[in-house]
Amino acid sequence: MAPAVVVSGSSENPDFEGRITVYVIVCVVIAAFGGLMFGYDIGISGGVTSMDDFLKKFFPVVYKKKQHVLENNYCKYDNQFLQLFTSCLYLAALIASFAASKVCTKAGRKLTMQIASIFFLIGVILTAGGVNLGMLILGRIFLGFGVGFANQAVPLFLSEIAPTRIRGALNISFQLFITIGILIANLVNYFASNIHPNGWRISLGIAGIPALMLCLGSILICETPTSLIERNKIEEGKKVLRKIRGIENVDDEFDTILHACEMAKQVKDPFRKLMKPVSRPPLVIAICLQVFQQFTGINAIMFYAPVLFQTVGFRDDAALLSSVITGLVNVFSTMVSVYLVDRAGRRFLLLEACVQMLVSQVITGIILLKELKPTADSLSKGEAIFVVIMVCLFVMGFAWSWGPIGWLIPSETFPLETRSAGFAFAVSSNMLFTFVIAQAFLSMLCRLQAGIFFFFAGWIIIMGVFTWYLLPETKGIPVDSMVDKVWKQHWFWRSFMANDDFRTDVKVV
Repeated sequence: MAPAVVVSGSSENPDFEGRITVYVIVCVVIAAFGGLMFGYDIGISGGVTSMDDFLKKFFPVVYKKKQHVLENNYCKYDNQFLQLFTSCLYLAALIASFAASKVCTKAGRKLTMQIASIFFLIGVILTAGGVNLGMLILGRIFLGFGVGFANQAVPLFLSEIAPTRIRGALNISFQLFITIGILIANLVNYFASNIHPNGWRISLGIAGIPALMLCLGSILICETPTSLIERNKIEEGKKVLRKIRGIENVDDEFDTILHACEMAKQVKDPFRKLMKPVSRPPLVIAICLQVFQQFTGINAIMFYAPVLFQTVGFRDDAALLSSVITGLVNVFSTMVSVYLVDRAGRRFLLLEACVQMLVSQVITGIILLKELKPTADSLSKGEAIFVVIMVCLFVMGFAWSWGPIGWLIPSETFPLETRSAGFAFAVSSNMLFTFVIAQAFLSMLCRLQAGIFFFFAGWIIIMGVFTWYLLPETKGIPVDSMVDKVWKQHWFWRSFMANDDFRTDVKVV
């Protein structure tokens, strides 16, 4: 029996009746394993690429450079093929996201998640069993296909299945599982680094566990009512809606979804519809959030945390342990976002985090600029620990803001007729700039040295200005009411909606 937690709306932002059912929570947890896959991969890459056994086998030139006592502190890992090991996944995910958009619309969110898990399992087999660099890169490409499909389907699934009042919290479970995946990866790397010569194979192989969980678990969960109704399974959609809401009377919400689906059917080419001015507000917001998310510098830190901590003076084991600490901070800070996002709102968390991340980046940059010389000894123990604290402060701010909310807002702001296509642009933008940062970071670290932190700090200032002026609040607004209650009310974006002769008002009771 569902717990008696009734979700109701305010007069300002009407909501639909329904309970927060146990079944919805189970669906959310299973779907969020897609985030665990993604997070584990983010966390595992940096640790594996800092393991001597892995470098000796696949990147002997990097291994020899690392052993050079007088080698430039900032440049000992600068190798394009080493960066390609990490970044090729995101290039593959970029390409896959557009195919995933079509599958998501035509076959549903559930099947898209199953396909993602199968791609990921193939990738795990190839990378963990890799005997040469080509096999390793091919495996990473399959992992990328899995990430592209999962990142397309999971946030949409979560937004469509969640009651409006807790949509933010449930959607952020995707990001929470990403952070848990990063933490698990850091723990695995810490222990696997002492298993010679195949500890790196263990690290890469364990990635198959969340993929298998998603594959098997997705058999048990339902399709979203929106996806079913969109594909003309009207009665099944209404039945599922009753099941996930825990009540019989779902007519108001059902009518709103049905109306949105009827509007969507009139759009034969959603990608062309996205290019029209009326679609510009959610599209620009979605793409900018993904670009900004990467230019905070978070993935540079998460990919290469062990490498970064070795650069500032930690030994191999200590560097991996420091990565575990940042992973713990990441998880617990994301839990803060789960609690606050539907209370404090999206904009408040984004703006607060800009200040916090800016301060930590600037202080870290100043310390390294003054104390870490290219060919001199590393930082003192106290200075290195302080850098870890600043990195944790940065990760903390990101984890309760730009990390989860960067995925949440694009998943909830597109109207149904362009939802899958629009989110495909969001995912592909994220993957493109993740690829750029992953491919360029070690080279940037070599050339900019401590200046790399000031580079990211400059972007954080731009993000804050953008959020203050151009990002509307979406807290508590039903997904299919965004056009009327958000874009048409915003001082800037409403001008793009003036000629919205395609869409009639969505019925909101």
